[in-house]
Amino acid sequence: MLTLLDQLDKGTLWRSPGGIHPPEVKFLSNATPIGQLPLASTYLVPVPQVGENCTLAVKVGDSVLKGTPLTQGTSIWHLPVHAPTSGTIVAIEPRASNHASALPVNTCVIAADGKDTWCELVQNQLDDLSHQQIVDKVRSAGIAGMGGAAFPTHIKLNPVSEIDLVIINGVECEPYISADDRLMREYSQDILAGIGIIHRLLTPKRIVIAIEDNKPEAAKAMQAAVSQCGLPAGSIRVTVIPTKYPSGGEKQLIQIITGREVPSGAIPAKLGIVVHNVGTAYAINQAVTQGKPLVERVVTVTGRNVGKPGNYWLPIGTPVDHVLTATEFTPEPDQKVIIGGPMMGHALANIQVPILKGTNCILVPSSQEIGSTPEEKACIRCGECATACPALLLPQQLFWHAKAEEYDKAASYNLKDCIECGCCSYVCPSDIPLVEYYRIAKSALKHAADEKQQAERAKQRFDARLARLEEEKLARETKAKEASERRQASMTGTDKNAVAEAMARIAAKKAAAAQAVTGESINEESSVTTTDTTEVPKGKAAVAAAIARAKAKKAAQANADGTDTNGAATDSAKTDNAVNIDANDSISATVAIAQEAPSSQKDKVAAAIARAKAKKAAQQTDTAPLEPAETADSTSELSAADDKKAKVAAAVARAKAKKAAQQGETAASDTEVSNTDVSVNDVNDVNDAEAIKKAKVAAAVARAKAKKAAQQAETNAENGLNQTATPAVDSAANVQAVVNADAETAVNAAATDIEVSNTDVSVSDAEAIKKAKVAAAVARAKAKKIAAASAESKTESEIESVDEIRAEANVASPSIAATLETAITGAETVLPSVESAAEPIETAPLSSDELKKARIAATIAKAKAKKAALAQEANASSDSSVTND
Repeated sequence: MLTLLDQLDKGTLWRSPGGIHPPEVKFLSNATPIGQLPLASTYLVPVPQVGENCTLAVKVGDSVLKGTPLTQGTSIWHLPVHAPTSGTIVAIEPRASNHASALPVNTCVIAADGKDTWCELVQNQLDDLSHQQIVDKVRSAGIAGMGGAAFPTHIKLNPVSEIDLVIINGVECEPYISADDRLMREYSQDILAGIGIIHRLLTPKRIVIAIEDNKPEAAKAMQAAVSQCGLPAGSIRVTVIPTKYPSGGEKQLIQIITGREVPSGAIPAKLGIVVHNVGTAYAINQAVTQGKPLVERVVTVTGRNVGKPGNYWLPIGTPVDHVLTATEFTPEPDQKVIIGGPMMGHALANIQVPILKGTNCILVPSSQEIGSTPEEKACIRCGECATACPALLLPQQLFWHAKAEEYDKAASYNLKDCIECGCCSYVCPSDIPLVEYYRIAKSALKHAADEKQQAERAKQRFDARLARLEEEKLARETKAKEASERRQASMTGTDKNAVAEAMARIAAKKAAAAQAVTGESINEESSVTTTDTTEVPKGKAAVAAAIARAKAKKAAQANADGTDTNGAATDSAKTDNAVNIDANDSISATVAIAQEAPSSQKDKVAAAIARAKAKKAAQQTDTAPLEPAETADSTSELSAADDKKAKVAAAVARAKAKKAAQQGETAASDTEVSNTDVSVNDVNDVNDAEAIKKAKVAAAVARAKAKKAAQQAETNAENGLNQTATPAVDSAANVQAVVNADAETAVNAAATDIEVSNTDVSVSDAEAIKKAKVAAAVARAKAKKIAAASAESKTESEIESVDEIRAEANVASPSIAATLETAITGAETVLPSVESAAEPIETAPLSSDELKKARIAATIAKAKAKKAALAQEANASSDSSVTND
């Protein structure tokens, strides 16, 4: 089986898909040798790469010679631009571009001096140059692909992959164009010299010069040059291929010569193949051996409206209108001037544009050659465009998506593989300009890709900025940390003490704020009215309890003095005012006591318990059932019948309370011990002063309860009457908390006095203090039993209970016994008034004080009946609260 090289040597060709055979019309220009035109007065040299990868090397007013570089740069994509003639830079400004859009591009305007003087040229022998030097010379000469694509030649001469085959493209398949044909006929030796330079750089295994069979003179000239060149025998040959458009395309020519297809999106170098134009080979030789930059090229000027059609050496930057004038152009109405051939060229909107490195033809056809643009009609889906496409695309699908501006979908049909040859437009029966749609779609995709690339670059810059800012932040933090460490290292003992003191003050402020928040939460849960939210001094438990009891007492007094016993709202207002006044007085009276000892957790709990009791009494007063009285008279004083009914109701309630008290005797004893903040486990941790104080308070509470029991016993005689809700009962319910305040205020005052007078008393035995507290709790429990005793034996039972309390206190500690004796004496001063209130008052109306006490007794009895059912639960809660604290 023959290898590819064997097939190349035999001249084997492969068929390429698609293609057409349009009229050639090359005879208009290929019959005459390449000529010269007079110099133009002004040359326009575009410098579009300035600002992207190069900078200007000249400025306005500079004088330049032919071949002087106008730009300089180091980018691999940079192609230097040279002055096409000698003259002066008169302007650097945007001018219309040699493009169908005529968009302005930055341009150097050179006023020619008419001398056409070359700059200094450096000639070299090929053998004296290295590969890199040759590539650098080609690059500095600004040589680009002369076939029309204008791809930088120095990149093709320095590929990254190994090259096996070099194809020199002399096909020139476009109609009307004959520039390469005449160049091969007249400069075949120079072209072969350039091919020799390419061979030295790439060292391919084979070099093929491809020429269409419609150029026999050019093929003969090139064959003669090949036979005379110094390249290795058998490494280069001339291959003539059939005439077919567009066989001159790079990918199509590779397929014809080798039978291999370049993959979509790939370049021929990946297959080991490189394609160069014959004009490019000529320019390479001029640049390397003679040092001439690319400042001129052969351009075909043709068409029936040109008086002198032919091929001319035109300097780069020559205005098109100057060329047309020099060739005796005769325009017609609606005359078209086309840059390139009739298949791939574009019409100019402005002829004041320059000749470029890729410009190979200026076509000015008559109306008989190329008529007016026909009207576009609807696609009939004939499929002729797909048959003619040399890239095997689906032109009709590309058209639909391009017309609908669905450019992404068009790209999915390999739009980028379209070579814009124009075969589809040529064969379309509906005269649809398909190539124009494809160009617009490609431009839109390129614009979107550029925007995406710019956005990506902006994102990279933003990320780099964030990273830089983060690094600067870390550097500042590190610097500050180091400075702090240096300061700490240099600090003296005095400075450190000052810092420590400042930190301690800050910690103390935080602790005080946290303590204040805790106190506010306790007040919210246990305060009776909004006035109770005033922060209670954090002193002893006796101070907080005295304030709460004073508030209850003032509320009872305000309620008793009211003109309307049922007016709960009026009484409440008076009670609030009285409570505020008394609370201030009580606080003033006990400030000294509060400052004597620091507050403790147990003191706080005791104060909270006292406030909770007052709150519960007020709630029971507010929620006491109000039943309308059938014969009630809303007057300022109650009748004797109302008083009698109140006593009866109180007697009934006391009978119920007696049973409940007997059942919960043990629990009651435990509760009282808890309420006084006694904890057996914590006795050893409490100092003597606090223990004595609590013992005094316990004794005072016991005396107050004994007083209450005596008051309740006075009304036992009335327990045979029917209990009915009357205004007297309602009034008694409104002052439920008052009796507690009456007794407890007196006891608290006595206990406070005792505490002040006995501050020097100390108890050395902790066990004796504990026994005294237990004895006080037992006394309170026995006081409850006294409440259930009969009216006849109330005095004896009360005296016995008091004697027992005294005896137990003597056993525990003499000092505590003395304290209890003083408290009992204060409590006994209250009993005579209670006993006088208990006498029958059937024949005479009750006095104001006696009526009030009767109401209080009734209210207390009812309240005790309600509390008895919850005794166990309340006791357990109180024990748990004290223990946790």
